[in-house]
Amino acid sequence: MSETTWLTKDAFERLQAEYDHLISVGRAEIADRIEAARDEGDLKENGGYHAAREEQAKQEARIRQLDDLLRNAEVGEAPADDGVVEPGMVVTAKVAGDEMVFLLGSREVAGDTDLDVYSSGSPLGSAILGKKVGEKASYEAPNGKTIAVEIVKAKPFSG
Repeated sequence: MSETTWLTKDAFERLQAEYDHLISVGRAEIADRIEAARDEGDLKENGGYHAAREEQAKQEARIRQLDDLLRNAEVGEAPADDGVVEPGMVVTAKVAGDEMVFLLGSREVAGDTDLDVYSSGSPLGSAILGKKVGEKASYEAPNGKTIAVEIVKAKPFSG
């Protein structure tokens, strides 16, 4: 079962374009490379053939990932700049005393930025979802420790 992912219209269009390219041109290119490598002879010792098959497997995995993401996407504008933590917000928070800046949402929304990303379903994300600047929360880390969080800032992600 897939979780709904919030995407901006731009992110959705970028991912849709990538998906369309992979299922058409991308698949054709890989098929041509596999066929050319197959024509070289013995497949057991044919590095080009094995590399092309491995790339094909990675590409098909990305196609499945994009298909699932796009089918379950909630497309909309960036959330309101109201200081409430929700998907699509860049959050500055004190986590266990250390200040962190991250995007609450999906890696796909963050695109090429170097922002850390936490999903709203992660322990940290679910603890702060709906909180306002100045509010505190806590969550249980995988090691069983309770981690304190304070929201310092929450601004819409602008890409």
